Amino acid sequence: MLVLSRKLNESVMIGDDVEVIVLDVREGVVKLGIKAPREITVHRQEIYAQIVAENKRALSPKGDLGAMADMFKKLQKKAPPANPS
Repeated sequence: MLVLSRKLNESVMIGDDVEVIVLDVREGVVKLGIKAPREITVHRQEIYAQIVAENKRALSPKGDLGAMADMFKKLQKKAPPANPS
């Protein structure tokens, strides 16, 4: 981990396109500004963790579609055979 000290209105560059600027420091809270191209997503860590967890849940084979498929299989086993007419 790289640790840097920055003062008010100083910034850090990440690559060529992302600039992180210290906008304000009050009562132990630092306000940051982030300049980045639109194609780069920027999230607070806790929001990013929620997005990752939701994406993993959506990919789970036992998600909503998996449960629906199991229910459909059970219904097929209980249903009487169709009469071909």
